[in-house]
Amino acid sequence: MSEQEAPVFSIEKLYVKDLSVEVPNAPAIFLEQSAPEITIQMQSGAQPLNEEVFEVLLTVTVTARIGEKVAFLVEAGQAGIFRVRNVPQEDMPPLLSIGCPNILFPYAREVISDAVIRAGFAPVLLQPVNFETLYFQRLEQENAAAAGTAETTLQ
Repeated sequence: MSEQEAPVFSIEKLYVKDLSVEVPNAPAIFLEQSAPEITIQMQSGAQPLNEEVFEVLLTVTVTARIGEKVAFLVEAGQAGIFRVRNVPQEDMPPLLSIGCPNILFPYAREVISDAVIRAGFAPVLLQPVNFETLYFQRLEQENAAAAGTAETTLQ
């Protein structure tokens, strides 16, 4: 393989694209004695900026509830611009859905933790995420849905 044909993958820029912090029941929520129940939602997506540059966005939403009351809601969109060249087309979806989110996740974890602390609460430390498993689960769901649609169409 010549130098020109070698695959290229580089990080051009990492940045916080979106950050939202809400403490809708402040200041009364700070008087609650119960520990909040935390739920975490995560999603990622990629969009091409040109034929070899992609923006990947990892969005993490953390919601804390004490009983029926929302203690806080933090949503962070950690983004990156990645240059990808000479990578086979069949390798692009895993690269953009596994490799790039793996790079973005530590930054998103830090943004979430910092925002929760600044909102007046104990930090939320996100546990590591296996983006490969999530990617293959999503593929299985999409394939099952497509098979279900195909069966419905054939009947």
